[in-house]
Amino acid sequence: MYFNGSLQGKWIRHLADKDVDIDFYAQPGKSERFAVTKPATRSITGRWPTWFYDGPGSDSTYAIGEFVQTGSQVTGTFLTTSGDYRYLQGVVDGDSLKLSTFDGSHAYLFTALVENDSTISGGQFLAGITARQQFSARKDSSARLQDATTLNTVKEPGATLDFKFPDLNGQTVSIKDERFKNKAVIVQVSGSWCPNCMDETAYLSEWYKENKDRGVEIVMLAYERTTDFEKSKKAAEGFAKKFDVTYPVLITGVTPADPQKTEKTLPQLTGLKGFPTTIYLDRSGKVVEVHTGFNGPGTGEHYETYKKEFNALMDRLLQ
Repeated sequence: MYFNGSLQGKWIRHLADKDVDIDFYAQPGKSERFAVTKPATRSITGRWPTWFYDGPGSDSTYAIGEFVQTGSQVTGTFLTTSGDYRYLQGVVDGDSLKLSTFDGSHAYLFTALVENDSTISGGQFLAGITARQQFSARKDSSARLQDATTLNTVKEPGATLDFKFPDLNGQTVSIKDERFKNKAVIVQVSGSWCPNCMDETAYLSEWYKENKDRGVEIVMLAYERTTDFEKSKKAAEGFAKKFDVTYPVLITGVTPADPQKTEKTLPQLTGLKGFPTTIYLDRSGKVVEVHTGFNGPGTGEHYETYKKEFNALMDRLLQ
C-alpha cells in the first residue's frame, strides 16, 4: 500500500508447508537505520568471538563478529563455519549496540550492551518471525574458525562420488555422465533457501561462463525444504533464473533437515555440516577437497581471500 509517500505491506515467506508474513513499513529519504540519541561511549571495531545460545544452560554455537565503527556508525558481519550473516549495519547508541539486515530471505536484528572495550553482553538476536537467541562476545584479535576444509571430508582418500538425480527438466543426470569425464568438476551442495548459497552461486555462475572452455564443469545438488519434486523444482528454477545458472541443477529430493541427508545423497562423505558445501573433483573424478561454508561479499577481505584461493585451486586442477 502506498500512503503519503511511504510503503506499507507484508513480507511473505513461502515455506514448505505454509506461508508466513511480517508487517513492514518503509519511509523514503530516511538515511538512518537506527536513531542515535547519545554519542558512542565504546568502539567495537575488531574481532569478537561470539556465543549464541537459546537460554541458560543450553548448548551454544560459535561465531566471530568482525566490525568497523566510525563515530556511532557500525558495519560488519558474523562469520560462522557455514558462512556469514551477510551485510550488517547499525549503530552504537551510547553503550547500546543495534545491528540489522534484510536480504529478502532473512530479517535479522541484533541488540546488546557494550560493557567495555572487550565485552559485549545481554545480546538478543531476532531472526524472522519467531526465532530468538541470546549472545555474548569478547574481543580477541587472534580468534579463528575451524579450517573449512576439515569440517567434512571423504571417508577414504581418493574416493570418487556416485550420484544421479533429476534435473529441472526431469532428466536424470549422473556424475558418471560423459560431460563430466576427464574434466575438473565442482559439486555445489546448495538450496534456494540459503543466503550463503546465493552468494556462492552468484560468484560461480559468472566464473563458469568465463572458464567453462578450460575443461571444467559445475553441477548443483539442490536440497529444498520439501521432498515434493514439483515444489522443489519451482523453488530451484527461480533460484537458477535469478543467478543465470547455466550448469545443471539437480533435485536431490532430500531436505536440509533430514538427519540422513549425507547417507542418502553423498555417502562417500563423513557428513554434511552446512550449506553451502563445495566438493572439488580432479580430472580423474577423485575428490581433492571438501569446503564447508562460503564467505560472501559482506565479509570484505575474507571474500577476496576466498576468490584468490579458489582460483589457485582451480588452476591446479585444470593444468
